[in-house]
Amino acid sequence: MPSIFWSGKLTLPMKVLVEANNILAFLTGSASDVRGMKTRVKQGYEGKFTDHVSQYDELGYHLQEKSARYQLDGLQLADMNVLDVGCGTGALTHVAFENGARSAVCGDISAFMLRLAQQKAFFAKHHQDYCQLDAENLPIKDNAFDSTISGMTFGTLPDQKRALAEMIRVTKPGGLICIGAHGPEHYWEAIDASFRCINKRFILGYRLEWWPRDERYLRVLMESQDLADTQVKRVIWHNDFGSGAAAYDFFAAISASWWYAKFPPHERVKDSKKTRDYFEAKNIRVITDDIVVAYGYKK
Repeated sequence: MPSIFWSGKLTLPMKVLVEANNILAFLTGSASDVRGMKTRVKQGYEGKFTDHVSQYDELGYHLQEKSARYQLDGLQLADMNVLDVGCGTGALTHVAFENGARSAVCGDISAFMLRLAQQKAFFAKHHQDYCQLDAENLPIKDNAFDSTISGMTFGTLPDQKRALAEMIRVTKPGGLICIGAHGPEHYWEAIDASFRCINKRFILGYRLEWWPRDERYLRVLMESQDLADTQVKRVIWHNDFGSGAAAYDFFAAISASWWYAKFPPHERVKDSKKTRDYFEAKNIRVITDDIVVAYGYKK
């Protein structure tokens, strides 16, 4: 089970509020509802609660690809058959092919994400398959891939240790395992602003499905799985979207706003507009990207 006591780099009043809500979620049992957490994330990325995710590629793919390039920088995938766990719309797989991968399987919990990945012309030139899957229970036999990679999906997985163990299980001995996780400062400006605006009565006792990790955590996690030659690095940069409204549109699209699962349908659009107006009024136009990358080799 993940720790329930994360609130990231929020401002102090919001951190206190989030932690209090996390404790309430623990006491009421909602923090242990892992199946419900996974379902909300999956449905969010399939557009069930809002249509924000329909702009995922238009507004966010370029930054997903930037993260992917940082993650795989210097790693050789020449002639490898690669599994991308939590592929989203394919940014990490795209970079893997540029780094020499021979073939790949894109896997994601969201069928909508997989459809967007399949539409990319780039992949038509490569041997690629697609599979809807749960990262913590991969429907794949042991030792099936030369390398298993996972990008920014890692921060939405409730049981990250189990997910990593599954990635190792399906990788051949000597193969590369590489994960990219959200760092503690990832999107903190947008999260702080959104928590300020959101209608609290609909999320009372709701533990947000969001588990960023720092370098120490990932290093310990990798070493606990007895991987060889483990390495960890962190990269931070800041994105200026030019206006608060544009920053909100990006954040809503890339996150899919899955927490609106807790809202009555007629309240979602109203709350989203209120939050977008707040971003614009407060000129919240800069959003931090913070990624932590870890990799190692199966013994």
